[in-house]
Amino acid sequence: MNSQSNPWITVIGIGADGLDGLTPAACEMVKNADLLVGGERHQAMVADNTLKTGAGRLTWSCGIASAMEDIATWRGKSVVVLVSGDPLYFGAGTTLARHFDSSEIQVIPYPGAFSLACARMVWSIPDTICMTVHGRAHAGLNLHLRPGANIVALSWNGDSPATLAQILKGRGFGPSRITVFSDMGTSHEKCFLGTADDWQHEQVPDLNTVCIKCDAGPEVRWWPRTPGLSEDAFEHDSQITKREVRAATIAALAPAPGDLLWDVGAGCGSVSIEWLRSTDGSNAIAIERNEDRIKFIENNANTLGVPRLDIVSGDAPAALKDLQTPDAVFVGGGVSDKAVLEACWNALSQSGRLVANAVTLEAQHQLITFGATRDASYTRISVARSGAVSNLTAMRPMMDVLQLTVRKH
Repeated sequence: MNSQSNPWITVIGIGADGLDGLTPAACEMVKNADLLVGGERHQAMVADNTLKTGAGRLTWSCGIASAMEDIATWRGKSVVVLVSGDPLYFGAGTTLARHFDSSEIQVIPYPGAFSLACARMVWSIPDTICMTVHGRAHAGLNLHLRPGANIVALSWNGDSPATLAQILKGRGFGPSRITVFSDMGTSHEKCFLGTADDWQHEQVPDLNTVCIKCDAGPEVRWWPRTPGLSEDAFEHDSQITKREVRAATIAALAPAPGDLLWDVGAGCGSVSIEWLRSTDGSNAIAIERNEDRIKFIENNANTLGVPRLDIVSGDAPAALKDLQTPDAVFVGGGVSDKAVLEACWNALSQSGRLVANAVTLEAQHQLITFGATRDASYTRISVARSGAVSNLTAMRPMMDVLQLTVRKH
């Protein structure tokens, strides 16, 4: 329970067994609530005669975020919110914590799907990748694929296991073993087994959790989360920040959980995608005017496991208007346009970082002029790669890149 005084919102984790799985104290809180909040499935677990006379119900249909304003009108009353499992692990408790002060909330957790599934698989939870595709794109699985990984995924519905099996096959992880538990903790609990290659269960009960033991096939393709992926990890038309420069760019941008990046003139989206891959909880917007490259960005974001990347079509600086304030900005395309740099700088949050790369002398001149009064630092990045020269091998230099890095004080 929250140690601070008088919390009026109680978030109670509940299992598929309903009120029978709650402690007596939690049951009393439900019975004495002025307002019971939850989705249709959780509301159905509580009979009308269980609640005190005059108690209200608030049932959300589009996620708990849609209920925040209504909940706020009950401040000072006793509000009980029922959510699945652990409310603070991909749960509604996290959303409530963003809208209300911690002194207003107390949380009573219940063993969540991750704990229950790992217990059945006898997997160490800290060594298991726990993710969700509930209300999110299934392509997020691609971020976590690697040989030997143990993954537990919360499903969106009964189709999710088959969809995830197809993703595994497409990435060359067909031999991976899949175990699906449905309705865990109830008398209706079932277990479905198979591999991604031979998955036979096209439809399982909607309330299910997918456990994946990643095994690589001969055609496996996966990528580490370390910045600096090879160019062939991306679809592109040669408008791509080269891997060595990209790794240095991500380091200069310094992604952190909760930070938002603008990738201006995103090309194929390589920088914003690697930003998202490098740090959980970060966000990014890719701004690109070329429609063909926008398709590259969409495909690359899905293939590399970050479908949450936002994409804005348009020309900077006009396309930057009304976007959320960034914590970091990377200017790849349009760097020779003074108006683009100024617009990015003006939009940047305090202590935010701006990084820009230039190859041509004209663009480099623009960076030097822009940074002259802003305490900018510069790095020249020179890269050479090996290549064949007749039957011998030599180093072939690439064009130098001047990188500007500046923090807004």
